[in-house]
Amino acid sequence: MNHTQKIQLLTEAGNWASQDPDPETQAELQRLIERVNNGDAPAFDDLADRFSGVLEFGTAGLRAELGAGPMRMNTVVVMRTAAGIARFLTEKAAGQYTPKVVIGFDARFNSDVFAQASAGIFVAAGFDVLLMPAPLPTPVLAWAVREFSAEAGIMVTASHNPPRDNGYKVYVGGRVTDDAGRGAQIVSPIDAQIAELIDHEQPVAQIQRATSGWEVLPAAGAEGDIEAAYLAAIAPVIPSAKSDDEARKNLRVVVSAMHGVGGHTMKQALLDAGFSDVHMVAEQEQPDPLFPTVSFPNPEEPGAIDLSLDLARKVQADLVIANDPDADRCAAAILDGDSWRMLRGDEVGWLLGDQVSKSLPEGKKLANSIVSSRMLAAIAKDAGREHEETLTGFKWISRVENLGFGYEEALGYCVAPDLVRDKDGISAGIVLADLAAGLKANNSSLAARLDELAAKHGVHVTDQLSLRFTDLAQIPVLMDRFRDQAPVTLGGSEVSEVTDLSKGTEKLPATNAIILHTFSGARVIVRPSGTEPKLKCYLETIEPVDDLSGVPEARQRATEQVQAIKKELAAYLNAN
Repeated sequence: MNHTQKIQLLTEAGNWASQDPDPETQAELQRLIERVNNGDAPAFDDLADRFSGVLEFGTAGLRAELGAGPMRMNTVVVMRTAAGIARFLTEKAAGQYTPKVVIGFDARFNSDVFAQASAGIFVAAGFDVLLMPAPLPTPVLAWAVREFSAEAGIMVTASHNPPRDNGYKVYVGGRVTDDAGRGAQIVSPIDAQIAELIDHEQPVAQIQRATSGWEVLPAAGAEGDIEAAYLAAIAPVIPSAKSDDEARKNLRVVVSAMHGVGGHTMKQALLDAGFSDVHMVAEQEQPDPLFPTVSFPNPEEPGAIDLSLDLARKVQADLVIANDPDADRCAAAILDGDSWRMLRGDEVGWLLGDQVSKSLPEGKKLANSIVSSRMLAAIAKDAGREHEETLTGFKWISRVENLGFGYEEALGYCVAPDLVRDKDGISAGIVLADLAAGLKANNSSLAARLDELAAKHGVHVTDQLSLRFTDLAQIPVLMDRFRDQAPVTLGGSEVSEVTDLSKGTEKLPATNAIILHTFSGARVIVRPSGTEPKLKCYLETIEPVDDLSGVPEARQRATEQVQAIKKELAAYLNAN
């Protein structure tokens, strides 16, 4: 960068710092400017990165590292984004009604600050604004959007991202969308329409912001307690507990909140349902934005549930439930034989889908994302129900017409779409616990139920290969390699079909993903992650089986094939 560009960068950074209402990020930026002026090369690179563009507002809203500058999450970016959303909702209302917005937040750094800043902007725009009283799970916010017939919902969270990240998730409802999308995350074209109305150059001083005027929803212990109202709403997802019902009392459950905001809500949901033997992972029970016991606060990451498994062994538990930090995801671990293992997201999806499908009203569909296992389609067919595949993400799954149950392999499950039009780790957790309790009472288990499903629908083995990148430019290069020079064989079987979803299909809109099928029935789907700097490969093999006795051998064959494919893909992706 030449001298002129350097001066321009420093001027831009100085202008940003001068209007930043957050003293912390203002001081951070001023220190960075000073270091650049003193010839600090790393500081120059850092500053240049922060001002290399603007955070793009899309179907995931916003998500980035906290810090000063337009490429970070901070109060300036949040205020401009909230102002853009307010313009969008004002245009939609066209003077015919007063839009209502519900705002929630988790316990990450600055989540409460961003939530209050947003509330002030929506109040100043003339909206009715409801603010959560404390850090609460994302599903509570998603439920509230439908419950209060709000036109929009804002959730300040970065879900399971690293500690220094935060995000801004947007839901629509009320009179902005049709019933299928009421309370769901935004999708195209709404994301683009909002993005067009975000003025990234607007001086913060010109953004009207009230300091009061929003309604804080009732807190714990108060009349109308919003968390208790949510818990009462989701309680019917399982049969009412009876005073003499011993099955739930006899299930010993370990629960981890992963340092997030779901600990109290998940525990209370279980207690309300009659599960009295609940053990919390104490080290991870209270919200902590530093997530001190895990490298990544995601139950899928290696080591994340080690403390849960240690406690499960100690107390001789029957089931482990682990939510991610904003509790919209639900992970589970079971005792399989003599050892504990974490269930794959697909396995939980099979168990919940099979269970929920038995009591759904006629006409309700089962749905999953394209990267999830194909077993749910078989379960739906066996139950005489329609099944639908969608693009990855609950913003698509939740919009399936007549949805009865939906899931994605990344630990996201929707067991009550009429209540929460999104993934919900709390309601999914109590349905899974209820299933486990009923099976235990009949001398069975979740592991045995998985074998039964395999015997009926074929052994499905899934796995995933993920590559994390610091240089994001590598991801499109690898995607192009799959398009132009896809592997000829996988797992000893010839590749029979390569489908490039960037062109879309009759049933699916265009997306950046590639599907490979082999003659043996294996399937590989390759796509960039929507929330992390990763390239993901989703693998599945299917082995037919005649009866229950043949499941172990078929599972071994399928596992060996999927591991062979995984090894081949790793070599392919790492090839120069």
